[in-house]
Amino acid sequence: MWARLLAWARRLRRDILTLWFAGRDPTTPLVAKLLALALAAYAFSPIDLIPDFIPVIGFLDEMVLLPLGIALCVQLIPAPVLAVCRERADRWLAERKSKPRSWIGAAVIVVIWLLAAWGIWRLVAD
Repeated sequence: MWARLLAWARRLRRDILTLWFAGRDPTTPLVAKLLALALAAYAFSPIDLIPDFIPVIGFLDEMVLLPLGIALCVQLIPAPVLAVCRERADRWLAERKSKPRSWIGAAVIVVIWLLAAWGIWRLVAD
């Protein structure tokens, strides 16, 4: 079971990197490109939308939402583009052994948290 979980995590890591490459490919359809870039930015962000220290729902995004988003996005990307991007992702992981960081994704998450805090403050203050 542990080996299957690790294999799934490696595939997830490779697929999100694949989406990062697909989002930058000019032949990827616009909807798939936007979804791929948004998923990759979120996945590579050093900050989570739902912090992991929150019991149960803290891992909801990594265990449920992100894989579902990846599955949807993979269906939207043409097979030849997906194959080329998976090959690039495999090469990247073999050479660098690390994932890229998305500071844009982190900034978006910080803005979402600030807007949520402002909204809650407005509800409480009124």
